[in-house]
Amino acid sequence: MSDGKKKLSFLTVISTIICVVFVCEAAAPAAAIGNQQFFWWIFLILTFLLPYGMVVAELGTTYDGEGGIYDWVRDGLGDKWGARISYYYWVNYPLWIASLATMFPDILGMVFGVEFNLIAKMGIDLAFVWIVYLMGRSKAADSEWVLNGGAIIKVAVAVIVGALGIWYAMENGFANDMSAATFLPELTNTNALGYLSIIIFNFMGFEVICTMTDDMADPARDIPKAIIVGGLSIAVIYLFAGFGIGAAVPADSIDPDYGMIVAVQTMVGDSMIFKVICIAFLITLFANMAAWSFGVNSVARYAAEHGNMPKVFASMISDDDMPNGANLVNAIVASLVLCLQLVPIDAISNGVFWMLFGTSVVFLLLTYIPMFPAFLNLRKNDPNRERIFTFPFKGAMMKVMLAITALLACVPSTYMSAFALFYAAMLPITALAYDERAKWDELAAMMPYTAKAIVGSKYVLGLTLVLQVLVLSMLSRLFVHSTPIVSEETMSLLITACLSLILMAIDLPFMFHFGVEKGRLIYILLTCAFVLAGVNYAGKLADMVSSFETAMVTTVPLLLLAAAVIALLLSYLISVRVYRARRG
Repeated sequence: MSDGKKKLSFLTVISTIICVVFVCEAAAPAAAIGNQQFFWWIFLILTFLLPYGMVVAELGTTYDGEGGIYDWVRDGLGDKWGARISYYYWVNYPLWIASLATMFPDILGMVFGVEFNLIAKMGIDLAFVWIVYLMGRSKAADSEWVLNGGAIIKVAVAVIVGALGIWYAMENGFANDMSAATFLPELTNTNALGYLSIIIFNFMGFEVICTMTDDMADPARDIPKAIIVGGLSIAVIYLFAGFGIGAAVPADSIDPDYGMIVAVQTMVGDSMIFKVICIAFLITLFANMAAWSFGVNSVARYAAEHGNMPKVFASMISDDDMPNGANLVNAIVASLVLCLQLVPIDAISNGVFWMLFGTSVVFLLLTYIPMFPAFLNLRKNDPNRERIFTFPFKGAMMKVMLAITALLACVPSTYMSAFALFYAAMLPITALAYDERAKWDELAAMMPYTAKAIVGSKYVLGLTLVLQVLVLSMLSRLFVHSTPIVSEETMSLLITACLSLILMAIDLPFMFHFGVEKGRLIYILLTCAFVLAGVNYAGKLADMVSSFETAMVTTVPLLLLAAAVIALLLSYLISVRVYRARRG
């Protein structure tokens, strides 16, 4: 029965999927691996896109709560895992907004033939962020024009780029070797394998529509059909656009930041066609972020209402039930992250796009890994619930397919080792959160534990985990990638480990002083800033140091190690004093 509210049509649901999942700017990085991209596109469509889409279709039509993926993981794996993925899912979004914002001034400059200074760039970046914020204040059902228009423009841009590429190749010859052998994958090419995470990233977002069930006329009917139709359409569009770019531009010449735009410029120069495509492309960025906001803000609000995210995400609920608190936090965090461009270090200010985008990809991939075991647990523990749509495979076949899909979500990424180090340093803070929830302080006060022992246990936990991850990462480099122990890569890992420990040293006193609920906000901002700066600068520092004397190569990490040790010692002493003061 209709509640009298405006509902999304079936075509709008499909448009929403295209608007959320299809990312124009991501077609070019995949083309950078050459003709191998087509093998990997098709392989990942069959092994990731279709199984992932069918899992979302079953979960979304069976469990129609407002929390979407958060609810599925929490119900399937427990509250702790629900809390984890709610953070991963949220952190991805403001980082992604900020990364896209950095593209805006440069592309506008290409259109109008001007080069903006840093202040003007920052102004344009922030304008993009806050326009997205304003768009996110409207309900999905009231934003049909954004969802439909965004989908149409995205498809049009991709099709035009693909067609232009084919035309250019017919006129000037194919830019890359088109022999059959070039279409086969090179499994030994680790650089090519690193781009697979970008392709998988391009397939994610189907679950966003599951947070819009209240805005749909018939979600049980619309969700599975829209996922299948939308997913297959997206796959075809990606293949066509990728073929066009690969036909016109040599793989080793594709720009990693503005690949699609530069590819079109190569084909048609600075003509009116180029300028129109640039403007259309910029419009798609607004539509993409607005569409994502409906899902991300709903999940963050829902998780906050269940005590698994700071309460601010569930605040400022509007008359039409929109989570404006979550929306506002996203805009503030994205704005603060963009200030990295003001850091007077070229490694940070000039590499901000990939620094932000790469970190965003890692967090989003981590969100999906628990979804598949959660799905299996829900099948096992809740077998009698009515399932309107069911995953078409059963038994061992289903488990194998889901295992492959989950493993692909862990596909190698440049940022994955660095993330693992920072994540290890975060776990003591997670332990504090559970201590507070279990009222551990009250129990500890009745036991012969000193403040030094209680506080010190958190520092030992973090230090031990970081060292374990560091050793495993170095061994992986040694045996899998044949990287020498003493090398730029291993030095970069060591630097990142030191930075993660310094982050932990800064975070823990705040957590002990303010408590987890209040300390989380400080923790989130510090973590985002440190991860972004650390991940990028560690690699850049390694490049810089490689040109120095051998003695300097070992001196830099040793100096950082000394800084980490001093920071941890001072942090521990401060935390002990704070803990004693709180315990009274």
